[in-house]
This record gives sequence, structure tokens and C-alpha cells, in this order.
Amino acid sequence: MIKINKKCLAALMSVALLGVVFLFGTFFVSSLWIGNSVREKCEVAKASYGKDCVESLMMTFEDEENSYRERNRAVWALGQIGDRRALEVIYKYYTGEIPEREPVNEKLSQYEMKKAIKGMSGGFNLSALVWRNNLIK
Repeated sequence: MIKINKKCLAALMSVALLGVVFLFGTFFVSSLWIGNSVREKCEVAKASYGKDCVESLMMTFEDEENSYRERNRAVWALGQIGDRRALEVIYKYYTGEIPEREPVNEKLSQYEMKKAIKGMSGGFNLSALVWRNNLIK
């Protein structure tokens, strides 16, 4: 049997606790960053289209006057929000053929659409627990 003195055990427990606090803090901060990015994209879309967040993001995505980057960001935001209303719109453009590299400035991202579809089809988004309830108005 291995004996560990009390000082060693206390130091190990302190390091473990600091690790947990660091991981939780990192998760919380990154979740807030994601929520802020989604909120920002919603506000821009609502200013352009005058609908609620999800409808305005769907319109941003479908509007061919917008750059591919803007449209791909709208898909990302829709996936983060997870509202099923956007599924039909995204499925119109989703082929399921995801290339190894996708230049987000040159075409609609099949990879982002796949992630968004997963988010809208019951995929669990842990980070959204931090920000989602305060987002959509």
C-alpha cells in the first residue's frame, strides 16, 4: 500500500481544484464569447431584414447579395441557436458532400450546414446553456 503524507495529498487536491476551476473558467468565457458573437450576428441581420433573429439570419443566408462569408456566418449562428425553423432553408442548400477544404469566402460551407443541422436536430450544445436564454428576443 502506498502512503501519501497529508501535505502531498493537500497539494495534489489543490492542483486538481485549480485545474477544474481553470477548465470551468475557460468553458464559461468561451461560451460567453460564442453567445456574444451570435447576438452580434442577430442584431446585424435584424437591422437588415427587420424580422426576429432566426428569420433574419435565414434571410441573410438565402440572400445571394450577401457574401459567402456573411452567409456562412449566418448558418453558424443558426446552428448555435438551434431553432428548427431554419432546417428547411438549410436543407435546400445542403448536399452532404463535404470537401477536405472549404474556402468560406468562395462558397456555402457544407461543413457549417452539417453542424447547423445537427444543432437543430437535437444535438446538445453545452455552451448554449450559458447564453441562449438571454439571446433571442
